[in-house]
Amino acid sequence: MSSFAQYRLPYAHSYTRIEQTGGLPRQLQTCKELNGCNGFVIAPFSVSDELPILLIRPDKVSHHEIAIVPCRSPRVESVQDGYEKYAADYGTFHQQLLDDVFQKIVLARCATVQLDAAVSPEYLFLMACQLYPRLFIALVGLPDGTCWLTATPEILLEGEGNRWRTVALAGTMQLRGCELQSEGESLVWSTKNIVEQRYVATYVAACLERFGISYQEDEPRTVRAANLVHLRSDFSFVLDDDSQIGTLLDDLYPTPAVCGLPKHETMQFILNNEHTSRQYYSGFMGSLAMNDETHLYVSLRCMQIEQNICRLYAGGGLLKDSQLEQEWQETEAKMQTVCNLLI
Repeated sequence: MSSFAQYRLPYAHSYTRIEQTGGLPRQLQTCKELNGCNGFVIAPFSVSDELPILLIRPDKVSHHEIAIVPCRSPRVESVQDGYEKYAADYGTFHQQLLDDVFQKIVLARCATVQLDAAVSPEYLFLMACQLYPRLFIALVGLPDGTCWLTATPEILLEGEGNRWRTVALAGTMQLRGCELQSEGESLVWSTKNIVEQRYVATYVAACLERFGISYQEDEPRTVRAANLVHLRSDFSFVLDDDSQIGTLLDDLYPTPAVCGLPKHETMQFILNNEHTSRQYYSGFMGSLAMNDETHLYVSLRCMQIEQNICRLYAGGGLLKDSQLEQEWQETEAKMQTVCNLLI
């Protein structure tokens, strides 16, 4: 099977499809190897021999208007949500916060949905484009025949020419009732959400400063993503030489938005203790250095598609004052973003 990727930028009316017509995607073991490269990147949460960074060569690039598709999803036969495993993981993770080992740590989970028939990944992609105009939508077809679909609000690194930006996005609230008619601008954020977002913003600022990059940081604002809202700070900067983008990514990623603080210790703890193998969930994907543009997004609200099996992924940041049921409900709300494509 040839490898491909197609993506729709937020608010765009068309999408780009990239196809590698021969051979396998290039496999990389570090983000630094992306220096000087171009194509479509899909990176896992943690790189390994089994889960490398993949770079799809842009042998064929085409642009398409987004077609309106009728709702015709297969029927859901069963759902395995993994609450017991999540609750066990929550206890293990939260104890580290109570013991002041970590400041923040992100816990993820996976739900498996079995359908009564195979589903078209391209159909799900177009449905996501229709339902979620604010989000970055991407579909990637891998050589093993599986596909990954993401509908994410989080920019990791984006640039056009010498104008670049990244964001610190964290904190989550769900819109309900009449709030769904707004952008969530009247909602009041809890201290927990404000602190969680500030951790990410401080981390991003320190990363840019290590590279000697002068930046402008905007005040945190509420942004809507499907039926959720998040706190987001934008960082904009000028980068005249983009030959070291891979090196910058290597330092920037993963941010505390998907990992924790301190970074390396929480990442190792997640790999050792999380029941769910994240694979390409909470990694990043997008176009790199194509037509003088880069659009890399964190792979949130993910679905792995394999015939009639869809694995849905979501996670949330834990702090010392987190509560199990609230955190579980947050992952349920996030997972609903891609689950809506199946119902």
